[in-house]
Amino acid sequence: MKITQRPTSKINDVDFNNLVFGSTFTDHMFQCDFVDGKWKEPEIVPYGPMQIEPSAKVFHYGQAVFEGMKAFKDDDGNAFLFRPEDNWARINKSSARLAIPEFPKEYFMDGMRKLLTMDNDWIKSGDGNSLYIRPFVIATQNGVSASPSNAYRFMIICAPAQAYYSGKVKVVFAQKFSRAADGGVGFAKAAGNYAAQFYPTNLAKADGYDQIVWTDANTHEYLEEAGTMNMFFRVGDTLLTAPTNDRILDGITRKSIIKLAQEAGVTVEVRPVSVAEIKEAAQKGKLLEMFGAGTAAVVVPVESFAHDGVDHKLPSDVSDSYAQRFKKALNDIQYNRAADHHGWRVKI
Repeated sequence: MKITQRPTSKINDVDFNNLVFGSTFTDHMFQCDFVDGKWKEPEIVPYGPMQIEPSAKVFHYGQAVFEGMKAFKDDDGNAFLFRPEDNWARINKSSARLAIPEFPKEYFMDGMRKLLTMDNDWIKSGDGNSLYIRPFVIATQNGVSASPSNAYRFMIICAPAQAYYSGKVKVVFAQKFSRAADGGVGFAKAAGNYAAQFYPTNLAKADGYDQIVWTDANTHEYLEEAGTMNMFFRVGDTLLTAPTNDRILDGITRKSIIKLAQEAGVTVEVRPVSVAEIKEAAQKGKLLEMFGAGTAAVVVPVESFAHDGVDHKLPSDVSDSYAQRFKKALNDIQYNRAADHHGWRVKI
């Protein structure tokens, strides 16, 4: 691996107490090009602009996928990743759907370890602090013919982060717009999935909501996921979440919470969840919690949801909150405060 060190670090110019999520980046970045049918030698270089032609296919046909990961540091200064092999497997699953060549596991894992070792000081200890890691791949072949690219660049950039959401959120259930359809790319972390939801999300924000909870494209009768997180619903003492399919991202935080809840003796039902049953549960006082789960967001409680122009407020005084309990259990593993019986925590 070729390494070019930045002469002086930018870290002293950063106010780590006032970070805007995803806008401040560390000293270095990882990159590797796919040319002539194979991935070339990876390299780590100083973070900065790169030159790319306006005819690069990523700009015209959207061949771009990404991942979201985090590194955490315990109170003794040890740094850890959380389930990194799942991210490697998922970015390759996303890549395959967009006709992008899969990235070698050793390049991914070794490159990330080296990058995070070099930028270790950017990973801060303390609850809520983390280093957000963004692996991504883009099509770089020049030309505007409508065909898959024959050249790609795989990159990893990192940004110090604090909480994505500072409190509870208000959501609206989708009734008109759709995030994804059967047979499409909803299960992939494709860049275009997020671009397509910005417009309806802006409309929702104009009406006072933070996120849309997407429903199935055919009938809008079944709840799926929100723009930045998978969704969980607590009805009585049962935790509900939609199954993954062509339309729903196989969230790593989602899988972890399901496992932690099952181990805690909570009944978890992974099945289609209808709008009607959640509205009925809310009206009868049985909907005790709703929360989102994702790498950036971690666990975010929902204050209220809207459907058919009616807002439904969730209880604010639930004892033994599942959102709080499983966020703590997850964070305790990530920050090395609790034993990891699953092999999720990987020391850098």
